[in-house]
Amino acid sequence: MDKVKVIELFAGVGGFRIGLERASNLFNVVWSNQWEPSTKKQEASDIYVARFGNAGHSNKDISTVEAKDIPEHDLLVGGFPCQDYSVARTLNQAEGLTGKKGVLWWDIHRILKSKKKKPSFLFLENVDRMLKSPSQQRGRDFGVILASLADLGYVVEWRVINAADFGMPQRRRRVFLMGYHKTTPIGQALVNDKRHEDWVLTDGVFAEAFPVTATGSSFNEFKLSGDLAEVSEKFNLGKTAGTSPFANAGIMSARRVWTIDTIPVYDGPRTVLGDIILPSKKVPNEFFVDMKHLPQWEYLKGSKSETRTKKGTSFTYHYTEGGMVFPDALEKPSRTIITAEGGSTPSVSNTSSALLMAACAG
Repeated sequence: MDKVKVIELFAGVGGFRIGLERASNLFNVVWSNQWEPSTKKQEASDIYVARFGNAGHSNKDISTVEAKDIPEHDLLVGGFPCQDYSVARTLNQAEGLTGKKGVLWWDIHRILKSKKKKPSFLFLENVDRMLKSPSQQRGRDFGVILASLADLGYVVEWRVINAADFGMPQRRRRVFLMGYHKTTPIGQALVNDKRHEDWVLTDGVFAEAFPVTATGSSFNEFKLSGDLAEVSEKFNLGKTAGTSPFANAGIMSARRVWTIDTIPVYDGPRTVLGDIILPSKKVPNEFFVDMKHLPQWEYLKGSKSETRTKKGTSFTYHYTEGGMVFPDALEKPSRTIITAEGGSTPSVSNTSSALLMAACAG
């Protein structure tokens, strides 16, 4: 079989690449891009280069990279940042539409649109709240993305997957999208066969890899109507507050959507935090929490409902905050670690709850 030429956007330290290359030696990453705009130090890109080498790697703002400089490819992968994907008409109508804020998504769109030979497949990832954002117009952002991909000739399926539901040691919910160009055998079958509901529940790529069962009795079916500006302006406008028409699984073909809520069906092996955490004697001293700081840790991690005074003023206000499990339970998958975590200083958001637990368990 021929190699599958891959480009990896918003590559981080190479998560997609690691998964693809471990799955098969047929995947060949021919180009990658990682740029962190908020810092001068490009640590993620440096790690990527240290692991995979600098051949075909770009450490430039993707918006400055011309599409002609990106090689032809069969598969585009990326975990693009969650932003505002709204669009508005241009003044001269030459392009018809332009992204307002979700510029990084529109760079994916720009690359796809510019390629005479479209990549056969897309594999994308984002936080699951994308299915119901923004709060004032639930589902609009996802609707814009699906409509824009339909206009480029793609059939798209999606699934919200929690890694812990399928045996992994972390509770991490993300929405994954697979796109199949209509010129591919899969794309042609989905356009012509009309068996979209079977594809979502039993026959599709996600259904085979991550089996599920439907929780509803029937699919919600609807059309994404209008140009992209109309989708952005009108999709789900004025509907019940807090409700998105997109369930946690579904498929879109030719702008028609079939979607339904599902639950995982998995009875395989499971790994929990206790299976992978290092014994205390192997943990460097700087990762241990000083026990005299434990009360402060417990306070910061706990739920709160209290009166506070704004610093430097006499203004008082009522502050509430939900708590988190502290320390993480060894017999369960860990919670998701966020980007801001790290360090031994007591705070709401860092990793030391797991490290403290390691110290106590050891």
